[in-house]
Amino acid sequence: MNLIIVGLNHRTAPVELREKLTFPAEAPDGANVFSEPLKGLVTRYGINEAVILSTCNRVEIIGVAEDSAEGIREVKRFLSEYHDIPGDKLRDHLYVHTAEDAVKHLFRVSSGLDSMVVGEPQILGQVKDAYGHAVLNDTAGAVINKLFHKAFSVSKRIRTETRIGACAVSISYAAVELAKKIFGDLQGKTVMLVGAGEMAELGAKHLLNAGVREIVITNRTYERAVSMSREFGGKAVMFREMIHNLKSVDIVIASTGAPDFIIKADDVSGVMRERKHRPIFFIDISVPRNIDPLVNNIDNVYLFDIDNLQGVVEANLKERAKEAEDATLIVDEEISAFYRWANSLDVVPTIIALRQQFEKIRKGEIEKAVGQLGALSDKELKAIDAMTTSIVNKILHDPISHLKQEASSVEGDMLVDVVRRLFDLEEQQEEKKSFGNAK
Repeated sequence: MNLIIVGLNHRTAPVELREKLTFPAEAPDGANVFSEPLKGLVTRYGINEAVILSTCNRVEIIGVAEDSAEGIREVKRFLSEYHDIPGDKLRDHLYVHTAEDAVKHLFRVSSGLDSMVVGEPQILGQVKDAYGHAVLNDTAGAVINKLFHKAFSVSKRIRTETRIGACAVSISYAAVELAKKIFGDLQGKTVMLVGAGEMAELGAKHLLNAGVREIVITNRTYERAVSMSREFGGKAVMFREMIHNLKSVDIVIASTGAPDFIIKADDVSGVMRERKHRPIFFIDISVPRNIDPLVNNIDNVYLFDIDNLQGVVEANLKERAKEAEDATLIVDEEISAFYRWANSLDVVPTIIALRQQFEKIRKGEIEKAVGQLGALSDKELKAIDAMTTSIVNKILHDPISHLKQEASSVEGDMLVDVVRRLFDLEEQQEEKKSFGNAK
């Protein structure tokens, strides 16, 4: 079995392409939107285990396949066919990780080391959600389960042992920093948050810290907007009144899961007349984008999308470089720990076969002995069974312990082969589980 990751992110693909490959966070009717693609990967594309990680900055398929090369081809075909995008349009933007490199990549992603804003904490929750969808749809097996739980523990260790999360940096934070650069000072400004999810909550916290005068919150679910406005001392408005309320705000930060534009150029043109063409700034951190790029052509309207935040993000990179180096050392240590487990999978079939061989011999000898001794009481039979089981366990204890300990060593494969030959286990060999060039 081989671990593979195929995907694209903010470094390899522009937002125009990323938004076409994104998987919606939820369906309008509340259905599990990941059910069809996850089960399709397993049933139609031959992937044994699968997880789909879809965020505003990345789309990745983490899978386990019988053959790495074939699995990679099938995942690429899945992305092309599922999103109806020709393969040649994706080819130059997709990256591939296999074996140990794939483990390292997932550990880095879940820890925030591969994020646009290094160390941002939101990605861990998104990775957990992605894993949860796989569990819910029965596409997470032994390898995925172990891998993701290890990724979660690595992330926790990095947060505990480094200061990579000491500063409040995230995409929302970067958006607020951009707003501060635009105005110089946010004191007395009114900001509208379109969306009331986690990104919006973080944005509200940063905006209040920056001294904004008022926060206006709108959301398709009005009750959620009301709840959030109470929490942050803001004002909730109905979603259908969003465009009308644009006339009284200075900055709009959009972060919803809507699949189409919810703020269009014609809407903004009308509002600008009411505003007497007073400048307004839109910051769209949604993928797919929520704001029509054509609004940027309107006088005194300024639009920034998620890719424009790169400049703000780069300012944080230097600050976090040292902490990221320390975190990378932890990742490398934890990769070794994961592979000690992964390589132990290679010896499992041998251990099972060895135990089965001894158990077969034990039962055969008991049957012979009982035939010679004649009728025995239940108590005597149980005593013989317990005694012979104990003998077998004690004989096998040291060999099995050494097999497990040496599984990840250079001599591991040789030791397994020797045991199989010594005890004539070749006929019972099961297919080995391999993680590529793990050793």
